[in-house]
Amino acid sequence: MGFQVKAGLGWVLAGTAALALIGCQSQNSAQNDQPDMDESAKAAAAKYMDSASGDDWPGYGRTYGEQHYSPLDEINTGNVEQLGLVWSHDLGDGQSNTLPIEVGGTLYLANRTNLLHAIDVESGKELWQYDPKAQEASGFRNRQSWGSRGISWWNGKIYTGTMDGRLIAVDAKTGKEVWSALTVDPKDNVRYISGAPRIFNGKVIVGHGGADSGPGVRGYVTAYDAETGKELWRFYTVPGQPGVDNDWTTKMAAKTWAGEWWKMGGGGCAWNAMAYDPETDTVFIGTGNGYPWNYRIRSKGKGDNLFLSSVVALDGKTGAYKWHYQTVPAETWDYNSTMDIEFADLKIDGKMRKVLLHAPKNGFFYVIDRLNGELISAEPFAKVTWASHIDMKTGRPVENPGQRYENQTVSTVWPSLVGAHGWLPMAYSPKSQLAYLPTVELANAWNDKGVDYDNWKQPQNNIGDTGASAEYYPEGVGAPFGTSYLQAWDPVTQKQIWKVPTPGPFSGGVVATGGGLVFQGSLDGKFTAYSEKEGKVVWSFDAGAPVLAPPISFSHNGKQYVTVITGIGNSHGLFGKLMPSYISYRNQARRVLTFALGGKATIPPFVKGQFKPIEDKEYRPDAAAQARGMAKFELICSLCHGFAVGGGGTAPDLRTSAVPLNWEAFRSVVHDGALVPNGMPRFQDLDDQTLQDIRQYIRAKAQEKNKQ
Repeated sequence: MGFQVKAGLGWVLAGTAALALIGCQSQNSAQNDQPDMDESAKAAAAKYMDSASGDDWPGYGRTYGEQHYSPLDEINTGNVEQLGLVWSHDLGDGQSNTLPIEVGGTLYLANRTNLLHAIDVESGKELWQYDPKAQEASGFRNRQSWGSRGISWWNGKIYTGTMDGRLIAVDAKTGKEVWSALTVDPKDNVRYISGAPRIFNGKVIVGHGGADSGPGVRGYVTAYDAETGKELWRFYTVPGQPGVDNDWTTKMAAKTWAGEWWKMGGGGCAWNAMAYDPETDTVFIGTGNGYPWNYRIRSKGKGDNLFLSSVVALDGKTGAYKWHYQTVPAETWDYNSTMDIEFADLKIDGKMRKVLLHAPKNGFFYVIDRLNGELISAEPFAKVTWASHIDMKTGRPVENPGQRYENQTVSTVWPSLVGAHGWLPMAYSPKSQLAYLPTVELANAWNDKGVDYDNWKQPQNNIGDTGASAEYYPEGVGAPFGTSYLQAWDPVTQKQIWKVPTPGPFSGGVVATGGGLVFQGSLDGKFTAYSEKEGKVVWSFDAGAPVLAPPISFSHNGKQYVTVITGIGNSHGLFGKLMPSYISYRNQARRVLTFALGGKATIPPFVKGQFKPIEDKEYRPDAAAQARGMAKFELICSLCHGFAVGGGGTAPDLRTSAVPLNWEAFRSVVHDGALVPNGMPRFQDLDDQTLQDIRQYIRAKAQEKNKQ
């Protein structure tokens, strides 16, 4: 159900039941004493205000309102043709599609192995590195290899989350660790942090991922004192076991679940989207999908399952629940709402409204009053078949029949689980009052054939079994590999203003500027500036490598800069079959590129080798072993190495690797963890027969490619 909440009156409509909000304090929290704000902290807070000058980019979305907008206008539509490269800095193999930050003339970023870099803005010289040794500490979690999507700055410190669940504060000048807090249970081997920690009012808040990865993952967010690392409060996003867990979420939201969901964990991880309103001291979080994905397993096909796929408003001081809006009741397609939440002040029906903008995976663009949670409007921004529209009386989506892969039938559903909009952020310009939205058009053919709803068991030590199957290339659904585009969207009229196609199935993160420009990279290696009103290409740079990471813009010593990072990373490697054939792990430069007016630098040459599958003279067909190996590979290896050993750039294309040719070498890497420091997980739970089957499958796919 789409929930509409009147927080001031202390009630929320949940189905037909009115649930009292008396005593709605977050549980399992530390004392709610607040950090003192000295003068330096107040100066730090000023950088995060939406009205800030834009000289610095201290947090993921720049400011508390997360607009991914810079008010700077030195670079504008009239002179952008003079924009040029000032410097480039090579990062090596550990890059991810991360967003850098900048404060006081220093750039900061974290790569796929959580290695922190500090780089001088003017020269591109590396100032320091900090290695939390996350790969070695991650254990099973290393198999997910999402890396870091971003970091934050506050009062002279850099805040980063790690794959093993630590939140770490590092001195911004020296790179020395200031404090470290373990945000997960020491025995937890599933939860990890990939999203950027967010700063608000002297506190730092962080969630975690892992709901798709193993048993028992119940989502939560935790707030810490930014100066000391002391835990202040925690809010659970899905209920625990009634009668055992006494937190507010369990008391309220458990009424919307059925069965024994707590044994599976439930999911709902808040791994990305957060925003903060200092006027009301409200933290907004976007929550994830359920685990398992299949609603008939997770909740016996009953209830709305709060707070999955929701925007939830919390009190900044205590973590107490204020209100929520659920985008996908009874979620069953991996349609999470962890996509960015961005603020806007809009004139709607003659009245100024303080709103938040949200375009999650499900394909609807939501405008929500951020003061009380009222849904103002919601319209599809891409092809949507799972629902016909949003009922404005109830706030609920009106689902189309046959989309829930019911009775173990196949349902072809738009958008796919990749989402019409993924985690790569949109931007909102208060100047143009338009949102700039990277969009994906792709379908899934869903089914749960052969799944026993009542007796399904959670698999151990894998990251792929979710109680349902989703084919990415269903027949008869248009472009087989999906399409993407950047569009300008008017949140008042809920209409598209302009649209430009982008190559391949993914469209990169966006930044808008006060100079009337919208910057975005693309899979073909182009970094492009568009005019904000028409979507006209006004400048383009050949980066020589895919550019999906979100750009930023800032000023130092009176000069405006634009910075972006090149190279494929994160989960995009899963979709190697969708990627252009020239993208591979070894054939792309992973670099920081920084631009300014009058820049004359050129990118260093990068020698790309030809894609050449390894010649395997000892290969002998074995259909049974290959079939077994395929099942295991797609379940535990494809996340990094691509579906069907397709190679999408996140990790080496195994069809070109000599390692699978030698049994001892293959076992040393996969089973014994010889390359863990490089980011290759250890799979010590796989027996020799399974390893041989996976090896057979890899070699078979290389042979297939050689014959093409």
